[in-house]
Amino acid sequence: MHVPDGFLDVPTSVATGALAAGTVALALRRSRAELDDRTAPLAGLAAAFVFAGQMMNFPLPGLPVSGHLIGAVLTAVLVGPWTAVLCMTVVLMVQAVLFADGGLTALGTNVTLMALLAVVLGYGVFRGLAAVLPRTRAGILTATGIAAYLSVPAAALTFVGLFALGGTVDIPVGTVAAALTGVHLLIGLGEAAITVAVVGAVLAVRPDLVHGAARLRPATPLAGRPTTTAEVAR
Repeated sequence: MHVPDGFLDVPTSVATGALAAGTVALALRRSRAELDDRTAPLAGLAAAFVFAGQMMNFPLPGLPVSGHLIGAVLTAVLVGPWTAVLCMTVVLMVQAVLFADGGLTALGTNVTLMALLAVVLGYGVFRGLAAVLPRTRAGILTATGIAAYLSVPAAALTFVGLFALGGTVDIPVGTVAAALTGVHLLIGLGEAAITVAVVGAVLAVRPDLVHGAARLRPATPLAGRPTTTAEVAR
């Protein structure tokens, strides 16, 4: 969701802004280990895809916030969590500055919700599931879908918590929670389906580029047929 200006009080906005700035600064340093000449173009493509997906907003009746796809798990699984934080932050900044989608004073809040929490929680769920599920393409996609689904209502519920602490609009917290949770549980289904479809498509053609698929079990080559790098990565 994109939080507008004035929806949260100054202390809450400043706190989330400081958290977002610190996380982005750390991501700038840590993402160097994830990016190279092969993965950098994929990061750009992922950011462009997320930007387009987030521009399709679903208005929430009675609330000045919108619901939409996030794309945090999609980006994290493809290019790594630290790079995903940067991709998501760039998307949110462009939307706020050029399209007035989310307030400038609320940019820190939006980055915290979608570029920090959704990435960290979603990728953490993905890694946890990937560790216990079979190390196969199906296992990776199952972990991806569940993580993508959970990341959406988690971000919505975190915003409800922020609103309970520093909301400035005269709307009951229960009304905000009901509206955001109900819509984002449905949006999460679309998020999971799109994330699985995109990650699955990349796995089918270039599994070596998928950050989250580094631990896939090598496939057994056909007799008499040389094993390619892509087949081993599958």
